[in-house]
Amino acid sequence: MEIERKWLADGWPEGLEETKRILMRQGYITTRPTVRIRSEESEGVTEYVLCFKGAAGPDGLAREELETRTDPEFFAKLEAFIGRPLIEKEQRRYALPDGLTLEVNQVDRGQPGEFFYAEVEFPTKQAALAWQPDGGLGEYLSHEVTGQPGQSMAAYWTETRGGR
Repeated sequence: MEIERKWLADGWPEGLEETKRILMRQGYITTRPTVRIRSEESEGVTEYVLCFKGAAGPDGLAREELETRTDPEFFAKLEAFIGRPLIEKEQRRYALPDGLTLEVNQVDRGQPGEFFYAEVEFPTKQAALAWQPDGGLGEYLSHEVTGQPGQSMAAYWTETRGGR
């Protein structure tokens, strides 16, 4: 089960310890239900992931997510099957004082639709609902879009790639 909140952001956050940087390429075989492929390159190692996502609940906080690793050859076949340019993302992860991780993504850098968004994953829905960003992070995370229609990466894919 994936439980997360999402915000649109302006650039990278300041004053937080960056713990990881990942270059991603992702595309959608279908957006309803969501079936996605993604490559994740970090520190010279690339992993390939096939992901299935269920529908989100009414509050948009939680949904079933199943992921499995795949090999580069199968990933390349799926990419060719999709037949559209994959979304390029840079993700930077930051340690938060409460033990959570802030994941900030720059999507399609240099493209007309380029944007930043941030996510925090939680162990429970109660923790997600109770969490409030501290200090300057509150200003950075002031535009929450959790559960808002049209704010998913699948919706962005459909809008920019004409996905199915």
